[in-house]
This record gives sequence, structure tokens and C-alpha cells, in this order.
Amino acid sequence: MTLLITVFAAVISTYKWYTRKDDNLNIPILCFMFWGASLMWLVDAIFEYAELGAEYFTPAPADMLNDAFLGLSVVALALVIWIVSLLIRDPRGVMTAALKKQKN
Repeated sequence: MTLLITVFAAVISTYKWYTRKDDNLNIPILCFMFWGASLMWLVDAIFEYAELGAEYFTPAPADMLNDAFLGLSVVALALVIWIVSLLIRDPRGVMTAALKKQKN
């Protein structure tokens, strides 16, 4: 479930990256985080399948729910990191203007 969630997030962010004309939002960072997480979960799935065999494809509902929460947590953490990088980079000057306005 974690692999599925992160792959969907990676595909959606990659689609947005390729269809967007300007690159002010730094979407490639988001894509790389999601594809990196997807690769990590793929390796985890391969090793878990090697350990469990066919039982890997019949998880308990509680395990699926835990994996879904973990996948959503990974996506949320990547989005938070991306937003913080946007605030630091400030491509449209919004934070700089707000700080200048507050200073005056």
C-alpha cells in the first residue's frame, strides 16, 4: 500500500512538472522525493516478498491500514519539506514583501 500511494504521488507530481510552463514552484524536488520513496518501497517489497513468499499478496486488513497510514505520512512529510523549501526560496517574493511590510 505504501508503494502504491507513493507511486501515485510521484506520477501526479511528474505530470504536473511536465505540463507546467514555468518552474517557479520547484516541483522537481517534489518529484525526486516521491520517486525516491517509491524506489525505497519497491526494494522493501522485493525483500519482503523474498521473505514471505505468496503470503505477501494476502496481507491482513490491519496491516493494509497501517501501510496506508505510513504511505500517507510519507506523502505528507514530502509535501511539508517542499513547502518549507518554497518558503525559503520564495520564488514569487511573497515572503520578502510580507517581511518588508511588517518591518515598516
